[in-house]
Amino acid sequence: MRRLQPLDPQQAPDQKSREILGDIVARRGGVGDMVATMAHSPALLQGYLDFSRAIKRVKIPRPLSEKISLALQEWIGCSMCLSAHTKAARAAGLSEADIELARQGTSTDAREAALIGVAVRVLAEPSSLTDADVAELRAHGWSDRVIAEIVGLVSLNLLTGAFNLLIGLEPEPAD
Repeated sequence: MRRLQPLDPQQAPDQKSREILGDIVARRGGVGDMVATMAHSPALLQGYLDFSRAIKRVKIPRPLSEKISLALQEWIGCSMCLSAHTKAARAAGLSEADIELARQGTSTDAREAALIGVAVRVLAEPSSLTDADVAELRAHGWSDRVIAEIVGLVSLNLLTGAFNLLIGLEPEPAD
């Protein structure tokens, strides 16, 4: 059940939200329910859009980024995000087996599994992370840039998952 309703540009309560939504509609022809609902808060809407654009520039390969997002959203419990990341994972070339393993927080590739595991721990138990965890990631060949970017990817997934759960956004039923 929807707890907050999406807004079109004319309904947005603030000039900044109206401008942001209007710009998105002009460029893309429409805006998704999550973004339209974020328009209730111009600060959240602008922050999400800027952060989302920035995280698209991470050095984590797209298929691996989707695996990480699947693991995180499985833990968070956002069915809307799981659906979106499953579609994105397929588009990135992941097999159904890869997707299932990712949802379990792992991969057949030990290097990827290490990064996915740390990402889940950043979300679920960040105080448990140690020097040994970072050393293990480095031993698997992950750069300090990628290690740092994991926190951004986790944060973006938490933002979208938590927001969708709070507002009651669910995926459309399958046909």
